[in-house]
Amino acid sequence: MMLKALLVDDEINILKNLQAVVPWEELGVEIVGTAKNGEIALELVREHSPELILCDIRMPVMDGIEFLSALREFNSDSEVIMMTGYQDFSYVRSVIRYEVRDYVLKPIDYEELAQTIGRLADAIRDRKAEQQVIQTEWRQMFSLAYEKVLYDLLNDVGGTGPSKPFLKFHELSGEHLIFAMMLVDVEEYSRKECVWDEKERRLWNFAIHNILLENLDGFQVPHSVLQVRSGEWCVLIERIPPESFDRDECLAWGAKLSQAVRNYLKLNIRVVLHPSPVKLEKLSRTYKSLQRSLHLGSTGRSEVPVLLPEKNGGRPDETVGLWDRIEAMVTGLKRCDRRKTEASLKELNEDFKRLPESSFERVEPILHYVCLHLLREMRAMDVIGREEEMNYWNQIDHSPGIRDTLAVINRLVDQSIDNVMKKKTSDVLMLSAKDYIERNLSSDLSIDMLADYLGISGSYFSLLFKQHVGETFVEYVTRQRMEMAKSLLALSDKSVTLVGQMVGYAERRYFTRVFSKYTGMLPSEFRERSHQQS
Repeated sequence: MMLKALLVDDEINILKNLQAVVPWEELGVEIVGTAKNGEIALELVREHSPELILCDIRMPVMDGIEFLSALREFNSDSEVIMMTGYQDFSYVRSVIRYEVRDYVLKPIDYEELAQTIGRLADAIRDRKAEQQVIQTEWRQMFSLAYEKVLYDLLNDVGGTGPSKPFLKFHELSGEHLIFAMMLVDVEEYSRKECVWDEKERRLWNFAIHNILLENLDGFQVPHSVLQVRSGEWCVLIERIPPESFDRDECLAWGAKLSQAVRNYLKLNIRVVLHPSPVKLEKLSRTYKSLQRSLHLGSTGRSEVPVLLPEKNGGRPDETVGLWDRIEAMVTGLKRCDRRKTEASLKELNEDFKRLPESSFERVEPILHYVCLHLLREMRAMDVIGREEEMNYWNQIDHSPGIRDTLAVINRLVDQSIDNVMKKKTSDVLMLSAKDYIERNLSSDLSIDMLADYLGISGSYFSLLFKQHVGETFVEYVTRQRMEMAKSLLALSDKSVTLVGQMVGYAERRYFTRVFSKYTGMLPSEFRERSHQQS
């Protein structure tokens, strides 16, 4: 890290000697300017913001004491070395209150001065590195808090309570937060999920998430990528002011995301864009609308994002009343509310039975959507296994009409209710914890953070986690990160440093140490061995 230095002295020979004799390049310091008095020096400080200033005390126009007084009014970070003669030693007391780092007596011992500058430069670099770590941690914490608010609003969890402190801190009211919203979904994800084992599922989700983030970073727009459920992401791009929303630009972004996933993973995703900017309070409603549009749209491969129609999202008129029933049923299931789930299912059955059998072609996509919705939620809640899910898909594929398909849905909901009700509250909490860890594996994670997310104490969370998972929180997170790192090292050409960052380790050295302890090999050795075996 090169530092910037400013030299201030009214004696031209001293300025020349300072520039020529001190080994600035070896010390990692660049001289950005020289000044013959404090007045000129102040202008140069404002222009260049030097980390290091060497300044004489006695100078015309503005001396060193006046310069320091004016400097500290707007700059408290620059380190200052004062240069003074024996006759000016009485001035040293005057500069103490201005946080002078050191002083040098004239005539100058340039070897001693170089050592002083070297020590001070190292201290400045250490301080900057520490500040950078703190800033990185703060940005990560802020980002997690921001995304937690957006995630809760998308899922209509807990009202607006958690968002109020954040919005006040962000100095924005909800009225001013406007987003372009895209929903990203893996094509035929539910059927793929039946084939993938748990490790493959996590790896695919992790890889897609990172590709979305990498490409959005390239667009240089404020964004959040929220994994709402396995195989599905909501992309929110801030558009402030609202006039900055450009539908064609957003469509181009969506097309690039789709192409990037296809190029890197040979996997097809579908992207649907809401055609207008979305306010904060409309996130949940718009998200559900995009879900319906995505799953009722074309099932073929999509080379470009699907644009949601302005009016009714492409829904057949006679099915408009079905959506509230579907959402109420799924919400009741997720909240373990048997009465609400069964009542909504009964109403849904009655709605469908009133439709003529000839309407099956138009209703079939909705039935498929209901099945998809239920199966994915059940997998997320861990109340159905892969074999059971495949069995249900086979039944759905061989159901020729509305009533047969409804019978399958009824059996599916009955099983869901029974399995959900059998689960204890602590089981549900730990499922939520593991889901949160999976979605935030590349971020800083702590017991307090997870406990706060779940609304329980840190000690109770630690106890529950060890009882349900069989290992401590730190052991579990480390194992998940190391297994993900092994997959990334074996399957990608990303650098060891980048792989470490992707799984939550900012420093390569620390990542290497943890990886070596876990696997008995350096990351580079593991990659080489994996390539040889494959």
